[in-house]
Amino acid sequence: MMATEELQAIIQRCQILEEESFKGEDFNLFQVAGQKCLEEGYAAELLEVIQNEKNKVIVKSMGWNLVCPLVRCILSYKQEDEKREHCLKILDQLVQLCNPKELLLGLLEQIEQTSGEHISHTILLLLQPLQTVLLKLHSKKPYSVGLSLSTILNQLSLLPVPYTKEQIREDKLGLCLCCNAVVDFAKPFVDEVVKNMEASTEDDDEELKEELLKFCLKSLKYPLLIAQLDQLHEDIEEDPLRHFAAEILGILLDIRELLPTLFSHHGSRNQNWDNPDFLDVDRKHSADSLACLSYLVFVQYFGIDCFPMVFSPSYLLQCNMTHIEVLLKRTEESVLTKGLDLLENCLLRVVDNSLHRPLLEFKGFITAPQGLVKVMTLCPIEHLRKKSLKILQLYIDKFDAEGKYILFRCLLKTSNHAGVEGYVIQNIKNQIDLSLKKANDSKWFTGPQLVSLLDLVLLLPEGAETDLLQNSDRIMASLNLLRYLVIKDNEYDNQTGIWTELSKIEQNFLSPLHTGLNMSKAHYEAEIKSKKENRRESYNSKAVCSVTVGGEKMPNMTTEMQLQVLHSALFTFDLIESVLARVEELIEVKIKTIT
Repeated sequence: MMATEELQAIIQRCQILEEESFKGEDFNLFQVAGQKCLEEGYAAELLEVIQNEKNKVIVKSMGWNLVCPLVRCILSYKQEDEKREHCLKILDQLVQLCNPKELLLGLLEQIEQTSGEHISHTILLLLQPLQTVLLKLHSKKPYSVGLSLSTILNQLSLLPVPYTKEQIREDKLGLCLCCNAVVDFAKPFVDEVVKNMEASTEDDDEELKEELLKFCLKSLKYPLLIAQLDQLHEDIEEDPLRHFAAEILGILLDIRELLPTLFSHHGSRNQNWDNPDFLDVDRKHSADSLACLSYLVFVQYFGIDCFPMVFSPSYLLQCNMTHIEVLLKRTEESVLTKGLDLLENCLLRVVDNSLHRPLLEFKGFITAPQGLVKVMTLCPIEHLRKKSLKILQLYIDKFDAEGKYILFRCLLKTSNHAGVEGYVIQNIKNQIDLSLKKANDSKWFTGPQLVSLLDLVLLLPEGAETDLLQNSDRIMASLNLLRYLVIKDNEYDNQTGIWTELSKIEQNFLSPLHTGLNMSKAHYEAEIKSKKENRRESYNSKAVCSVTVGGEKMPNMTTEMQLQVLHSALFTFDLIESVLARVEELIEVKIKTIT
């Protein structure tokens, strides 16, 4: 029997029955017959059956079962194929006639089950039918809208975010197209909330508002957090992901949730919201979402026109520290860039030397510079490492003397990187210089407070056993600081306290450094001698072997390359030794002058 004959048979059988008399068997037979018609190319005949007024009750009850084969056929046909047009008309008829609740589940099931390159095609195909079905719903409408938006975004999260301008232009998997289509899909529900916001106190309106808020938060986490939004691509008329970001901020503004969401972690939200359940909206996902939202507002200036200009720069910095911490913990280039840009943007608004020490009692104010140090030392992307260093200096500059003092102590104790420690020590030297030049010198970089700080600076972490090569940046910075103090501070005034601490400095720093230098130079000179002897004995001076320097094995190096490394290490030790000798000479001259 042909597919169309099977379909006519089940239709004739059901036409004489009341809707409540339909059995499970009837549903199965209708679905199988309809599916066969579609698969065998009889879409026009199936359309006739569905458009027939006599079959209205049958289609209303059973039509939703055809969604799966219908979607499959639509996606398989080419755009210009007449059969595809017939299938689209069938889908339109089902949307008009079927039970909205059953059809909703059928449509969402199709979106949920799709994968790969079919994700965007399926979503774009079903958004309009899905919107029509949701608008027809009365009971559980907010829940259904939320379920639909969540299902769509879950599927879109499986698609990679295009990064380069070529990828954005190509939009190979359709993520950009889908994102902006989803905004259009949500607009009628946003309009409904806006329309009823003042007039209505019904729970449904609050529930729908909550679902839209969830949608915005989820969109901020993906794709917007991952998207590269910091520049407009010249060859692209408008970056679709920037457009999507603007639309999401527009929804938050329309439903009056931009400011409450932005400041939700500062207590303003729970005082103003009528529904306390809003505080738990996707809380586990909100940290990333709120960080992205702050970036969009304070760096990209989306929605900034509606932002009240009453907050001080220091307060905005404080508000954003939690978000900055979240962003700097990530490793993706686009997310790290957002964190650095947000911190830099907030700091540029703050006047130099205006941030006070109590701010450092807030967790974010300590973790932010630590996050910058991690980017500076561990990030493989050079321009981000350089930017982190620049922002760390900007951050230091914004604190008053006491704040800088605490910050320096913290960085010296936690950075675990000789280059960073050397950089901090250079900053300490600059602050001491400023204090000595001022009439009202800072107590934090002179006298007892400075002595306490110098205890962290003028020492070798592991005494004479310290790896001098690995710690050379720190050691050179410490020696230069000590040389500066000996030259600049008059031994009679002793403003820095250096002259009463000489014996301790000798014991903790200078003496172990002498011992360490002698041991290190002897070791490296022995290595050089050994390599040269091996080279003479070898027929091939380019034989590949390995050497260990600074505790790290360096494989696949020729003897010549190894000798270059070893001589470079010796040069570093000579440089340290020459500065050390100069410091001790200066100390000796000044002591003789006193006596």
